[in-house]
Amino acid sequence: MSPENISPPRAANVVRISTSTALVLLLFTLAFTALMAATYQFTKGTIAANALAAKMELIGTVLPPSSYNNDLLKDAVELPATPALGTDAPSHVYRARKGGEPSALVLEAAAPDGYSGRIDLLIAVKADGEIAAVRVTGHHETPGLGDYIDPKKDKNKAHPWISQFDDLGFERVKPEAWHVKKDGGHFDAHAGATISARAVTNAVGRALKFAVDNSHHLFEEEEEEEH
Repeated sequence: MSPENISPPRAANVVRISTSTALVLLLFTLAFTALMAATYQFTKGTIAANALAAKMELIGTVLPPSSYNNDLLKDAVELPATPALGTDAPSHVYRARKGGEPSALVLEAAAPDGYSGRIDLLIAVKADGEIAAVRVTGHHETPGLGDYIDPKKDKNKAHPWISQFDDLGFERVKPEAWHVKKDGGHFDAHAGATISARAVTNAVGRALKFAVDNSHHLFEEEEEEEH
């Protein structure tokens, strides 16, 4: 029925119903928006705290809390994309200090040439130039074959492959030997799954050299104002 055929009382009723429906939708939208805003305000502190706790837990896998007594997340600087670290975007370096003295650097790094692409790494280098530990924080390596680079996937729980970097520096293993044995280097790799190990080993060697060469400069950099 066309509008001109609707009687005035019925037309007014249609307008009233449409207006009421629109008002209800508006009130619902406002209430939902207010609820979402209130929920965000109420939970953002918890979310932020959980994120910081997760980051500290991750850092704890490469650097024990007993090795520093500063606020590691505040004592950090942002690095630009750094080829020596394998990064193509800004990354962070966390500076561990004990009694005000440099203790270690925790570097975000990457091996861009894994079998299935980029392998993200977290590497702690002690002030004496030795590696404290290395952890893979992200990868897409083949399950059951190349994913042994991740200690969570490594079947050797007592001595996971990634632990062979612990407590090594250039005094014990010369820079030219930071490769897998198949390439004439120092480090082991699983037979038939060398590419993943090669990528990680080469990346760790490059990151260690970067840390050693830039340690003084990194510890002297101004801290970030916001994190």
